[in-house]
Amino acid sequence: MKLVQLGQSDLQVTPICLGTMTFGQQVNEADAHAILDRSLEAGINFIDTAEMYAVPASADTCGATETFIGNWFAKHPGARQKLVLATKVAGPSRGMPWIREGSGMTGQDILNSCEGSLRRLQTDVIDLYQIHWPERHVPVFGMTYFDPSKDKSVTSIHEQLEALSKLVKAGKVRHIGLSNETPYGVHEFVRLAEQHGLPRVATVQNPYCLVSRTYDNGLDETMYRLNVSMLAYSPLGFGLLTGKYDNADLTGPLVPDGGRIARYDSMRKQRWGRPEALAAARRYNQLARDNGMTPTQMALAFCYHRWSVASTIIGVTSLTQLNEDLAAWNTQLSPEVLKAIDDIRWEVRDPAL
Repeated sequence: MKLVQLGQSDLQVTPICLGTMTFGQQVNEADAHAILDRSLEAGINFIDTAEMYAVPASADTCGATETFIGNWFAKHPGARQKLVLATKVAGPSRGMPWIREGSGMTGQDILNSCEGSLRRLQTDVIDLYQIHWPERHVPVFGMTYFDPSKDKSVTSIHEQLEALSKLVKAGKVRHIGLSNETPYGVHEFVRLAEQHGLPRVATVQNPYCLVSRTYDNGLDETMYRLNVSMLAYSPLGFGLLTGKYDNADLTGPLVPDGGRIARYDSMRKQRWGRPEALAAARRYNQLARDNGMTPTQMALAFCYHRWSVASTIIGVTSLTQLNEDLAAWNTQLSPEVLKAIDDIRWEVRDPAL
């Protein structure tokens, strides 16, 4: 895999990134380390985590994923230097008071969270430090509309950039990014950075998959013209696009073991658990089979080779899943399949937006 430059930064990453949010909840530490071993062996040089992980979020597992990764670094001297390490500072609480005191995200919160991540990761520097979700109110995680009456922002984007700048100047962070952002947010972060000589965002990490393609309606142009790179998360729609739920509902005796949506009630209440999302996924999955592919192959190939995606974040719970996801890199979608994908989207739109 040819390395990809992230935005205007000097970060060069593989177009596949290992996501780790299952480490510490679905995946124990020994298995997490085996997955990290295999990923590095396969040539993946990019891993992504967050201070709030594992998911589903809880007070007991908050920080566990970073701790697993830090312990792996300690066991493998030299591994840290081979990897681009990305993590995230959580935005406002969203019902998770264990992350920090208070409901917002101040500049000092950013500084404190970074120190915690550095300690758990057992590293001196984070290559890509991302704001996990905006400090201001925006329609994310399945919300449909922007509602000005719910905006309770107290920390300006300028203040956030100033805090991140302190981390960059101190050598604790190399580059910065955003996650779950909107076109306005990306423009404003870039505008203020350029106006005030502050760090420029290199990336935005947003959901992107066959059942959630709102990125393709405006944010793609924003990021292209501003030279900010897209990191696509949930390319398999929390398992919907693997086909594992095609012959069963998300609950009941036929549901497969191990899947996040099936296993956790909190996951079923989110966008991926919508009946419309499952119905749409089944149509895409059948399209894959009709064209000699597994659903996983088609869904990942769609993200892997999309012009607007710099790196696709894959989250796995086993070596078998990791190997399948890596093998999908060699799958190319024909113009006819891509048209059929767009035809389905025209009818069902983005049920897991």
